[in-house]
Amino acid sequence: MKTEAEIRSVAEPSEDRSYVNYRPPTSGLQLPLQVGRTMSYKYSLEFEKDYKELERKLNELKEIALNKKIDFSQEIATLETKLENYKEEKYSTLSAWQKVLIARHPERPATMDYIEAIFDDFIELHGDRCYRDDPAIVGGIARFNGVPVTVIGHQKGRDTNQNLKRNFGMPHPEGYRKACRLVKQAEKFKRPVICLIDTQGAYPGVEAEKRGQGWAIAQTLMQMSLLKTPIISLVTGEGGSGGALALGVADRVLMLSYAIYSVISPEGCASILCKDVSKSHEMADYLKLTAEDLHEMGVIDEIISEPLEGAHTDPDKTYKIVREKLQVHFDALQSSNIDELLEKRYRRLRNMGVFEEVGV
Repeated sequence: MKTEAEIRSVAEPSEDRSYVNYRPPTSGLQLPLQVGRTMSYKYSLEFEKDYKELERKLNELKEIALNKKIDFSQEIATLETKLENYKEEKYSTLSAWQKVLIARHPERPATMDYIEAIFDDFIELHGDRCYRDDPAIVGGIARFNGVPVTVIGHQKGRDTNQNLKRNFGMPHPEGYRKACRLVKQAEKFKRPVICLIDTQGAYPGVEAEKRGQGWAIAQTLMQMSLLKTPIISLVTGEGGSGGALALGVADRVLMLSYAIYSVISPEGCASILCKDVSKSHEMADYLKLTAEDLHEMGVIDEIISEPLEGAHTDPDKTYKIVREKLQVHFDALQSSNIDELLEKRYRRLRNMGVFEEVGV
């Protein structure tokens, strides 16, 4: 008899699943204070530095009051109230570029974090049955509040070594072929599909193109649009280009409030259109990539609120909110007739976008 540990990973040896969303330091990020496998990340985004310094000073005041046994309770309470009001005002007026930075935050929860927190009895399935397994996309079967489901998502690494293994969350064609295999399996066994989106985009390398990257993404889009089982997609971080869209054809598309979803990154857009990557901040506004913009245009169905400073500051609260929102949409889709569901999915895609017909 096989042990539980032996059957929990199919077709490959078991692997370390203690991943969080990490990416190499980019503009606006401070370097971590420590390095190593069990390091505690201490990143601050550029726009957070002012109030982070105030928080540090406030904590020093609390420590002095405690050690010296001086009653500063009234002053501390006043400062805490002012600090919270300041943070609420700052985060209510974030620019599109600032939300891009939050979506890329190294401590932001990754797909495996959501799977471990929200789903039970997850068994990861590997391989595309054609070439190899792609660690940039994880998928398998699990239970969501007792109901069997198929879960698929992009996975970034925890550190440099994990990111190299996961290819920084950028899938090869075999990752999308694996996704196709798993959704067809879900259809066969009448399991709903839940997709978690968090990628810069599909891997653009020569080898990926040789193995049919464009075809693999197109095939996934077709399979998802015709799949005879309910599909929910959730954008948890970056939703970049066709690499994200391949898992975004669904009956319900949800987004975390600081996530982004766009045809191209602001840097890529600035490089192509302006020949100047320094204009990325400006391009972020034009791309309309925030959850609010996309909800207004009808591209997504609901925005899931994150903790004030982002999902990475209170993962447990984020998991709780996500689970509750998923359950609402899950119940609604489960009670729908599959033929009606397919028709609504088709109409949803056809109605997407705003345009005007001008007579000649």
